[in-house]
Amino acid sequence: MSAETISVLLVDDHAVVREGYRRLLELSADVEVCGEAGDAAQAYQRFCALRPNVVVMDVSLPGASGIEAMRRMLAREPDARVLIFSVHEESIFVRRALDAGALGYVTKASAPDVLVEAVRSIARRAGYLSPDVSQALAMRTAFNEGPPGRQLSAREFEVLRLLVQGYTLPSIAEKLGLSQKTVANHQSVIRQKFGADNGVQLAQMANRLGLQFTGSASPA
Repeated sequence: MSAETISVLLVDDHAVVREGYRRLLELSADVEVCGEAGDAAQAYQRFCALRPNVVVMDVSLPGASGIEAMRRMLAREPDARVLIFSVHEESIFVRRALDAGALGYVTKASAPDVLVEAVRSIARRAGYLSPDVSQALAMRTAFNEGPPGRQLSAREFEVLRLLVQGYTLPSIAEKLGLSQKTVANHQSVIRQKFGADNGVQLAQMANRLGLQFTGSASPA
């Protein structure tokens, strides 16, 4: 790898998807995928071992999210350059990613050349948003609509995301390295902020953020 080549760590939980984007990125002579990861823990390990120029990371990963993985990376290397690459274009996801330290956000619906352009921009430590994301944020600002999830802290949003995926409180506690009591407290605060008296109402509010419950039942 030459001094001018951009090394990329590609993080996505689907191997076939990673292979497709690896081929896309490596069509550019100045980009090389130095490693891949399928979950947050593996992403952090590969990041520490490979020290890539850019991390291209999905938000939705098994267990801890890409946002959580990015926080760990930035805690270790404050100059880490992370590009979020996700199917989600809702402003709540974009704002969470940028607030957590991502330098850019590109949706998977974007044209192939957008991802390559974004990687080059992030490598220069410049920000980058795909056109659809920029439009979504502009519309949110124009109508001055604060999404209900905006009032959640980063940890509360992470707990909500795992509840949405059907995880129980004990399993969330294990994945996030928290006590079960702390997770239960986060759930209680989330309900208070959303004005949700029960799990059904909480599920309805989560749906407004574009989050769909995948468990066998709504959270208790």
